[in-house]
Amino acid sequence: MRIIIDADACPKQVLKTCQNAAAKYHLDIYTISSFEHNIDNNQHVSVDTNSQEADLKIFNITSPGDLIITQDWGLAALILSKNAYCLNPAGIEYKSDKMDFLLEERELKAKLRRGGGRTKGPKKRTSADDMRFQEILESILKR
Repeated sequence: MRIIIDADACPKQVLKTCQNAAAKYHLDIYTISSFEHNIDNNQHVSVDTNSQEADLKIFNITSPGDLIITQDWGLAALILSKNAYCLNPAGIEYKSDKMDFLLEERELKAKLRRGGGRTKGPKKRTSADDMRFQEILESILKR
């Protein structure tokens, strides 16, 4: 198992929590982001700034049993198809049986925005989010 982080929009506390867990469980941790981000990690991969470039890299290096940290529902669906684990930085584990609903919701929101409508952005991160993330991360790593 490796931990692979979609680091383009990853909160710093999530990255730190993953680095601590990787050290505790003796796992490799990879961070993937565009050149525009400065990530402090020994196994960091920078990709071009083209749309979906980081997602494609993550998908291509993912093996069954890896743990991917991402907020991207589309990437999460692809990762689950590779029999890997996928966790949202808010501490929500993506599951195959919920992906159809999430992807449909994503499409409806995108359609609304294309038509000039507005959707809410993510809520401000809280310490409860950090605790939930650490708890779920630990439970996945212990499996």
